[in-house]
Amino acid sequence: MTTYDVVVVGGGAAGLAGALALARARRRVLVVDAGDPRNAPAGHVHNYLGREGTPPAELVALGRREVESYGGEIVTGRVTGAKADGPGFVVDTGGGTVRARRLLVATGLTDELPDVPGMAERWGGTVLHCPYCHGWEVRDRAIGVLATTPLATHQALLWRQWSPDVTLFRHTGPAPADPGVLERRGIAVVTGEVVGVEGDADVRLESGELVHRDALVVLARARARVDWLAPLGLQPVPLERDGVPVGDRLPTGPTGLTPVPGVYAAGNVADPMATVIAAAAAGLTVAGAINADLVEEDAA
Repeated sequence: MTTYDVVVVGGGAAGLAGALALARARRRVLVVDAGDPRNAPAGHVHNYLGREGTPPAELVALGRREVESYGGEIVTGRVTGAKADGPGFVVDTGGGTVRARRLLVATGLTDELPDVPGMAERWGGTVLHCPYCHGWEVRDRAIGVLATTPLATHQALLWRQWSPDVTLFRHTGPAPADPGVLERRGIAVVTGEVVGVEGDADVRLESGELVHRDALVVLARARARVDWLAPLGLQPVPLERDGVPVGDRLPTGPTGLTPVPGVYAAGNVADPMATVIAAAAAGLTVAGAINADLVEEDAA
């Protein structure tokens, strides 16, 4: 069975950045990537200095080549399990079994959308979540915000920065705590449950009314992709924003170390709010911590 210093699970920005740093540190590194990144529906990566507007698949291809140029190995597969093996781990890559002295988890998230017909197929196109990722592309357009939690008022105020035409759809969310703040910003409020999304992002209400929108904003629940870590006793913890549950994440310390010794995490799986450039930076930071950990073990 092949032994690696580090097996990186997930080949997005965080995983590849971590693998690159570790390979340059002359560590034997294997990246196992399932090939289904969270940002696959998006056309471009934004706010990534020096790579603004790069398609996500192109950024990954560049990163893969860089990792491999320093001797890192990359395979396509889905890790289905890991178990402790002395001071390290045995990892099932889906196509075989390898040993790892350390694990770097960079599997990212799954976005769980409200059960509204027409929403899932428009996700990442005209159904959006992050104004910093997509706001410029829909600036001055007709934007709708779907309320499912008390955070919807803040979302509407945030998107108002990019467009004067913002409508908050009450849907199943609570009434705004301060309707006056929406009125002062010129944000319309529409009551009634949303039963479908049509056209680009037109909103169909239960009453039958169709409200035109060019883009629809929704807060998706962020679910960490970490089921395969359960045999190690590692479970995600709830994620909240302003006291409102919005998903879960893998718990980590400042260096990316999880509660299980030898298992580190970086990127959206640990920080769901991280943008692509922040996820890449986290991968680099955690890789440094892993290498320092291995240096101490080698010396001992």
